[in-house]
Amino acid sequence: MKVQKLLRSTLPSCRLFFAAAASILFVFYSRAQVKTNDVTTPLHLLKPDYKIPYGAPAIDTVKKVLDRVYTYLDEVTPAQLIDRRTNQNIYNFSSIDTNTVLKQGDFRLTSYEWGVTYSAMLLVGEATGDERYTNYTRERVNFLANAYPHFKELNAKFPKANNPLRQPVSPHALDDAGAVAASMIKTLQVGGNAGIRPLVNHLVDYVYTKEFRLPDGTLARNRPQPNTIWLDDLYMSVPAIAQMGKLTGDKKYYDDAVKQILLFSKRMFNKDNNLYMHGWVQEMKEHPQYHWARANGWAIMAMVELLDVLPTTHPGYKPVLQQLQLHAKGLKAYQSGEGFWHQLIDKNDSYLETSATAIYAYCFARAINKGWIDAKAYAPAAILAWNAVATKVNDRGQVEGTCVGTGMAFDPAFYYYRPINVYAAHGYGPVLLAGGEIITLLKNYIFEINDSSLQLKNKANK
Repeated sequence: MKVQKLLRSTLPSCRLFFAAAASILFVFYSRAQVKTNDVTTPLHLLKPDYKIPYGAPAIDTVKKVLDRVYTYLDEVTPAQLIDRRTNQNIYNFSSIDTNTVLKQGDFRLTSYEWGVTYSAMLLVGEATGDERYTNYTRERVNFLANAYPHFKELNAKFPKANNPLRQPVSPHALDDAGAVAASMIKTLQVGGNAGIRPLVNHLVDYVYTKEFRLPDGTLARNRPQPNTIWLDDLYMSVPAIAQMGKLTGDKKYYDDAVKQILLFSKRMFNKDNNLYMHGWVQEMKEHPQYHWARANGWAIMAMVELLDVLPTTHPGYKPVLQQLQLHAKGLKAYQSGEGFWHQLIDKNDSYLETSATAIYAYCFARAINKGWIDAKAYAPAAILAWNAVATKVNDRGQVEGTCVGTGMAFDPAFYYYRPINVYAAHGYGPVLLAGGEIITLLKNYIFEINDSSLQLKNKANK
């Protein structure tokens, strides 16, 4: 009897509970049957399935990426001499002999790629206030400058012996001299020692007076064909020459730097797509146009470096600025939806390449920060490029997706199948440059997401 009474007393409550649950389920079921369409849902606010993070990153997020790169490079690029027979460290440079070598790391301290990296470390130090970056360059450049006179003397005594500083001691190409010289001149301005200046003079003298030139003064090479112009050589020459103009105040250096930009552009710039061909050979009647991404990067970065120091009163300032603006317009048109640029810029079936994308991110951001190009038009592209590049910095701080060193060719397969490698030194300086300049961009401007798209809102209040 007690059980029956209990059931009778609780039955109404149970009925109410199940009725309420059924009502709730019915509502959910009914709503589930409503179609998602333009009437029921604001479709323009649906979240896109981006492969690359979208929107302006936080400054500390950018800095964390740069710090990973710094930590890796600081560990794997020792500035130390050793005796190759005993593996003992050499601290007294006067004891250098033919058995003296640089302690092995992952990268070469005297390569042009590391000239880019030295300049990049200085830029990040300036943008962030983190002295570790400035010290990285200062310590290594001072080390090279201190070792230079001893290896120069050794080279004079034993010209055929192995010399770990052969590139700066006895340069044979613009690659050996220009980018490193430019970074060394910049280092002089942040506490580099006096020993840097003789090495700078030596390297710039090679670029300015000894490198092969065509009759009109255009810097050139005799490979792979006689009288060949490589687009890469704009960066291997112009920044050093321009920086020497700033260092000495001698107008002849500015004149030559401007001359190179204009002469290269006259022969190699395609006005239909605003891109540069990679190479030009004087004796060829037709000039195959392969718009290699990193070479276009060297070209636009050379213009950025020149405009950084070229007096606005110089007669070449306006034409160089106009050339930069045209080139930036051409490059922007070919950015992929993932933020990267292709190995051959106008060939969408060639692979997406990291180092060129980083260079463009840097150059766009730098040009915006300097007021050379329209901030509203180019800032979203620069940030998208940085977001793409940041995905290629692995947990160790290595840069993935960078094309290895590349000569010049007249067929597409050569460019399509160039290998990529984390030890391709070409990627590290550009990534640091891009991140450092993006940080400055984020300090200078306020961004917002408006109607789902990244927009530059206004200048930051300073």
